[in-house]
Amino acid sequence: MYRLVLAEKPSVAKSIAAVLNAKERVDGFFYGCGYIVSWCFGHLLELAAPDAYGEQYAKWRYADLPIVPQIWLHEPSKDKAAQLKILKDLMNRADVECVVNACDAGREGELIFRLVYEYAKCKKPIKRLWISSMEDEAVRAGFASLKDGAEYDNLYAAASCRERADWLVGLNCTRLFTVL
Repeated sequence: MYRLVLAEKPSVAKSIAAVLNAKERVDGFFYGCGYIVSWCFGHLLELAAPDAYGEQYAKWRYADLPIVPQIWLHEPSKDKAAQLKILKDLMNRADVECVVNACDAGREGELIFRLVYEYAKCKKPIKRLWISSMEDEAVRAGFASLKDGAEYDNLYAAASCRERADWLVGLNCTRLFTVL
């Protein structure tokens, strides 16, 4: 059985894999010693464009403002779809027992991980690596004291609110001032 570790960027995944002795590399991840270590390239999923909520939003019209989705949709970033598929496949492997969120310690790191986890429809337990140094000893200590992912649910909620607020204000104001 493996623990799947998901870092925010390839360089961090490479450093973590070295500390965990996951030395074998294949396309999109490292593995070995009971770990699979992979990465995002920052945000692999982004909030959908307005026309995903209705074809009427493809044109910028004052009458359609404000655009406020009832259900928020995320779409894969087009240039990152291959890595997203790798992560989805890894999260759903039968030999993966849990997923370790090793994305950056903060609101955005939590959002990046959780969006991928939800996109993959993963139901496996989440553990959280929370470190502020990539020194080998700090990584080892972090893995020795992994937290339950549920302890970071509020951080994810805050990140999600910020993402939606940015979309609502940015998109609606841009369209409003453009059409005026």
